[in-house]
Amino acid sequence: MTRTTSEQHWEMIRAERGRLADDLEALRPAEWSAPTLCADWSVEDVVAHLTAGASVGRWGWLRSIAGAGFRPAVHNARRLAEHRGPTPAQTLDSFRGVVDSRVAPTGDLWAWLGEVVVHGSDVREPLGIRTAPDPDAVLVVAEGYVRKDFAVASRSTARGLRLVATDSSFRAGDGPTIEGTTLDLVLAMAGRPTAASRLRGDGASVLVERLPL
Repeated sequence: MTRTTSEQHWEMIRAERGRLADDLEALRPAEWSAPTLCADWSVEDVVAHLTAGASVGRWGWLRSIAGAGFRPAVHNARRLAEHRGPTPAQTLDSFRGVVDSRVAPTGDLWAWLGEVVVHGSDVREPLGIRTAPDPDAVLVVAEGYVRKDFAVASRSTARGLRLVATDSSFRAGDGPTIEGTTLDLVLAMAGRPTAASRLRGDGASVLVERLPL
């Protein structure tokens, strides 16, 4: 397992936010309303969600989720609306403003790194943007995802399967084998069917069946 300090986690988060913000600068206006790999969210919705996540600490998050009746979808929708600007340019400016933020609802920094890595791919893949996250950051997320269910049911999705990365040292679990890039394994554990379809091995079909429709 990779040993990563809090400082290293924050530096990875900052770098991934900055990398995504740079990619967003080149978007045409219509691309901000394009669909992403994240359910019904547009590109602008995903960016606003990332800004929200970097803008609220533990107590603010608890107040928000309690005010939403402990319904994550309602909580997310409210925070998204709060951080979605009048124009895409202003939404991007707000995201730029939190690139260096060290605010998070919990101390699970690997999971907040995972938010940026996964949502960055949610935006990039449909738009054909070829920028890739830092491999070391993806490895940290992969190791966290097989260790614990947090924002996504990653550990549950991977339970009873052997995950083998073809581009890093990542190995985890026992059972039927699944092979793929570290990023595709992360995205599949995060519930992204497009990534799961690129995986190979006896366990790939088992994982696909576990993903939400």
